[in-house]
Amino acid sequence: MHPSKSLAVALAAVVMAATTACGSAATDATTASVANGAGGVLNLSAKQDRIVPAADPTVAAEVPEAIRKRGTIVIAQGAGAGDPPFAFPASDDDSVFIGDEIDISQLIAGVLGLKLQSVNTSWEGLFLGIDSGRYDLGVSNITVTEARKDKYDFATYRKDNLAVEVPAASTLTFTGPESFDGKTVAVGSGTNQEKILQQYDTDLKAKGHKGIDIKYYQDDTGVYAALASGQIDAYFGPNPISAFHVAQTKGTPQATKIIGSVSGAGSTLQGLIAATTKKDDGLIRAVRDALDVVIRNGDYAKVLAKWNLTSEAVPTSVINPPGLPRDNR
Repeated sequence: MHPSKSLAVALAAVVMAATTACGSAATDATTASVANGAGGVLNLSAKQDRIVPAADPTVAAEVPEAIRKRGTIVIAQGAGAGDPPFAFPASDDDSVFIGDEIDISQLIAGVLGLKLQSVNTSWEGLFLGIDSGRYDLGVSNITVTEARKDKYDFATYRKDNLAVEVPAASTLTFTGPESFDGKTVAVGSGTNQEKILQQYDTDLKAKGHKGIDIKYYQDDTGVYAALASGQIDAYFGPNPISAFHVAQTKGTPQATKIIGSVSGAGSTLQGLIAATTKKDDGLIRAVRDALDVVIRNGDYAKVLAKWNLTSEAVPTSVINPPGLPRDNR
């Protein structure tokens, strides 16, 4: 999955506006923050105090010799102007990118005993850089697909889920497609979630139900305006985007909540997000083992909790699991 860039930019703009509304840029975590899902405060400043785990000599020894000798690992995010909560400009310094994918990158680099060189590029540039060897690794909300497995190796670190986001005061519950029957639901055009929602609608109508009134908006700011005003019952989109928005709006009149989630791969497969390397370049085993170290020692859980993504935790990292089928969008 790759989330809507327009929504990401819109969210980043709201964060910047909220933290600089008093006329001066935020300078520390107390002024550059929003509530996170755990009831704490999400730090949006450039001073992140990232977790840097100790090197694991056994895992570090698995890194290809050329990277070990260099002493650095180049990990890229294809965030463009910014993809909250994955990678986006800090509220007080737009030259510094923060986000959960950068925190995950730091965990990997730390266990491997390497200095992290984090690079932000476009989504297309991310894959071109991996292809050319310019980037050692991509950590950028990349979904495992069967087509991508032809060219890349994967080590999983999050579930690829879609969320049902509703106003905080909504009484709507979600237990499956039937929960959307007769409801008005917004979804991004041309996305995998649109395909899933359209199938829900088709299946409901085939059973004699009303079906779903699917709505589209020109920009994603419009989606949240419609949700706040009651024009739509729910928004069906990438879970991390909704989780960030929930944290962002907590305690405001526009507050929302997530009432359920489904796999971004559909009902028959759990979609997975993975760190990505050029196929057969020898790095993926070390990345997988590094992720397993931080999953076991709790550092991984801390990063996910920080960004309100605990629901997407995986129990272990897997190399090249089944991915979205080739006929999937």
